Amino acid sequence: MTSSTTVHSPLRLYGRSGELAIIDTLLTRLRYGDGGALVLTALPGTGRTALLERAAALHRDGHTGPVLYATADPAERRLPFSGLHALLCSAPGPLPVAPDRLLREGITPAALLALMRELGADRPLLVCVDDADAWDAESWAALVFAARRLGAGSRAAVLAAAGEGTGLAGLPALRLGPLDDDAAAALLDRITGAGGAADPVDPVVRGELLREAAGNPRLLTGLTARLTPGQLAGRTALPWPLPGAEDVLEAHAVRLDALPPHTRTLLLLAAAAHAHEPEGTGADTVLLLRAAAAAGLGTTAPDLTLRTPARTAGVLQRAGDRVHFGHPLLLRAVLHRAPPRQLRAAHGLLAALLTPPARTDRRTTKRAKTVAAPVSGGFGPSASARDGLGLPASARDGFAPPAPAPGAPAPSVPGRPVAGAAALPALVQWACAADGPDDRLADALEASATAPRPPGERAAALARAARLTTDETVRAGRFAAAAEQTRLAGDAGRARALLARVGARTPHGRAHLVRGLLALGDGPAADAHQVLLTAADLLAPADPGRALEARLAAAEAAWAMGDALAYLDALSRAPVAADPALVPYRDGVRALLRGHLAEGRGLLRRCLEDSGGTGDPVALLRGAVSALVLGDLEAACRCGTRALAAVRATGTEALLPQALEHLAYAELRAGRHARARAHAREGLRAAARTGQPNAASHLHAVLALAASVESGPEECAGHAEAALAGAGPHGLAQAATLATWALARAELAAGRCGEAAARLDPLVRPGPRRGHFATRMLAVPCYVEASVLAGRADRERGGGPVAEAVTEFAVWATRTTDPQVPAQLARCRALLAAPGDAAGRYGEALAHHDRAGGDFERARTQLLFGAWLRRRRRTREAREPLRDALVGFERCGARAWTDRTRGELRAAGEAAQAPAAHGGPDPLTALTPQQARIARCVAEGATNREVALRLSVSTRTVDHHLRNVFAALGVRSRTELARVLGH
Repeated sequence: MTSSTTVHSPLRLYGRSGELAIIDTLLTRLRYGDGGALVLTALPGTGRTALLERAAALHRDGHTGPVLYATADPAERRLPFSGLHALLCSAPGPLPVAPDRLLREGITPAALLALMRELGADRPLLVCVDDADAWDAESWAALVFAARRLGAGSRAAVLAAAGEGTGLAGLPALRLGPLDDDAAAALLDRITGAGGAADPVDPVVRGELLREAAGNPRLLTGLTARLTPGQLAGRTALPWPLPGAEDVLEAHAVRLDALPPHTRTLLLLAAAAHAHEPEGTGADTVLLLRAAAAAGLGTTAPDLTLRTPARTAGVLQRAGDRVHFGHPLLLRAVLHRAPPRQLRAAHGLLAALLTPPARTDRRTTKRAKTVAAPVSGGFGPSASARDGLGLPASARDGFAPPAPAPGAPAPSVPGRPVAGAAALPALVQWACAADGPDDRLADALEASATAPRPPGERAAALARAARLTTDETVRAGRFAAAAEQTRLAGDAGRARALLARVGARTPHGRAHLVRGLLALGDGPAADAHQVLLTAADLLAPADPGRALEARLAAAEAAWAMGDALAYLDALSRAPVAADPALVPYRDGVRALLRGHLAEGRGLLRRCLEDSGGTGDPVALLRGAVSALVLGDLEAACRCGTRALAAVRATGTEALLPQALEHLAYAELRAGRHARARAHAREGLRAAARTGQPNAASHLHAVLALAASVESGPEECAGHAEAALAGAGPHGLAQAATLATWALARAELAAGRCGEAAARLDPLVRPGPRRGHFATRMLAVPCYVEASVLAGRADRERGGGPVAEAVTEFAVWATRTTDPQVPAQLARCRALLAAPGDAAGRYGEALAHHDRAGGDFERARTQLLFGAWLRRRRRTREAREPLRDALVGFERCGARAWTDRTRGELRAAGEAAQAPAAHGGPDPLTALTPQQARIARCVAEGATNREVALRLSVSTRTVDHHLRNVFAALGVRSRTELARVLGH
């Protein structure tokens, strides 16, 4: 037991503001003479000691009163009153009772309560006990008795920290959970900054550290401290498993030592049973009970233990037919503490139980005896106490399969494992039981790591097969295959660690393919493009299927970069003989990009139809892309939905962000903004989980576009900035184009037409800042509208950049079947038309909208038509299209566009007042419609000239109305006006 009289204030605590507030309340009450008690419960490493030290420092540094502070020592757990002895030894001055007397005579709970009240009589007393669950029972019982009676007027408080599952005997408790993502990231920044790292932490390494630590501050600190600067910067591959967790695992294992030997054996079997299961799914209850019976634990007791969490101190939790550890670190702690030969024996027992009955032979019997030998060698009760997870004496006869019923064939372990997907669980357990290389077992594992097993299970099997392989070249290939499946399972960090095991003596095409695919998800697109082309060249002679995959991925990288020529080159050189179904897609895209419209559309339509009969997620995603290129948005949504379902069914987590991005983009183009937002947000979470920041950039761009319709400019700007922050360094031209378009559309909705036109001008016109070749045309209608409303279009001569953009858009309209494009083209021509022709053009656009559907685009055309009529002083005629526009925008939740339409309606002489915020009176009701529109523009920060351009009036008119606005609202400046209107 250790005590302390000087507790230094720790560094800043991250993510604990709520807990600190609760502790501060306890200390404040104590300062005013009211005592109390609080127990902080948490798993090791989550910061309970830091909170305790912070409380002690605050109480002491504020000169509030004395502090008694002790940290329990498990070695003194069986020494009565050792805990209270250490606590009293920490007193800053003499005590009425000598601490040594406690060890000889003890103290009654009532006497302890009286002593605490006496110590706090002059100044409030704070009692802090760390690791209270490791105290001796007598000390803990006395302290709990006293703590329950500390209340108003007691001038003493108890603050204790204990592990989860501690009996609190009715004391108030506060459970510390893991740090949230933001707090953990801030802590990592402080750790790496304090370490003086010359290079910033690589984003992928950062994500892997945060994921592995799972919000545990102590574990995050330990993991980071064990990495070299090169590993932190991403120049050197991370080791796997990450080192630095030993301290936290040992702290967890101490909790297990207090459990009975039979319970520890059950924990070992449960931990071993997780080896062949997908991560996070738990272990099979039936298998675990069979293994417990085979280990001599009986059948009733293990079943009761699994049904009663208290018997395992909450370490094991049963949910139906699955058994889970209460926390992943508890599972790792069991494996960390178990002696290697005993762990191998547990795996051998599980392997025997999972292996189907087969013909026995001498080698089979010998192998089963070898697996059982470590257990029968004598892990009795004394060894159990020493090793922490030893077998009880009842298991001395051997860790062997249960005896068969009379007359039944004896179960056995096959001398040569049988390959096949169904045999994979048994093979994984045999691999865990092996004590050295075994090429025969490695071959069987590799042969069994096939579909329909999900990628995560196949990756684990291939990695184990590689570790059992003696031939260096074969081992490298298996590690590369394991990295490939691990990436598909969505674990980019572990995939890189497996690639590091491949070695670099000879170029390995499969490893290059995985590196390129990983770079495509989190690195510069140009780098990924080159790596994938290299992989394709290396793979072409011996593996045309993967060479095709590399070429297609290189084409995808070129598409993301916006390099049409590189995209065509990679697609043209793809060896489609390995997948004839790809021919229509390849030839169709090539034809379209080369201007052969009819041929290209026909081939892509065939690709779309072919994808309807497949369940392959890659083929379905290809079909969704074909539909988007064709402009068949309904088909794109249908195919995207099927692709998403296929990705989820096959467990290919790496494809999930891409599937959600394609579906969200198709829904966005189809006007289903709410669905697009939901799928894009899910995609963001998937991208973070699978280590694909490039996909996150594209998804942020989709969310920015959705926000430019449904939300305010702040949300749109937030997503657009996030998209551009990733798109710039990694050369993602498509994400940058979509994000810029979103910002311009939000500015257009807010009436800042000049800014919107200036933002879009370089995207749609020739030059180095030209937008992505496949998406920049989508922004042309916004560019035309913004330019015309800002007075930048040259209507008189019919030339200029705006007219050129409309001409190019008209050519592009012939290549797409997007139903909105003809209406948008007619609207652009109406904006540029002479006064005598504009009404007819608007009518043409609305007729196209009637055929195409889509509330948002139709409402935009009606808004522009109504505004044009009002400016021509045809206010009575303007009201009908403006009313229809208002209804359309309200139906699709376009708030900013709704406000703009209400302003036009008021200017047309019709009341269309929005509900006042917070239920109070709207100050704009005191103004005329024109005054209200001018007041809104000025409150947003527009100058008189900008307001005049927006409203198509003179600056003199704006100045006149603005003076009347100031008088009506009783304000004297633009700042006051903005405050009154809530801007």
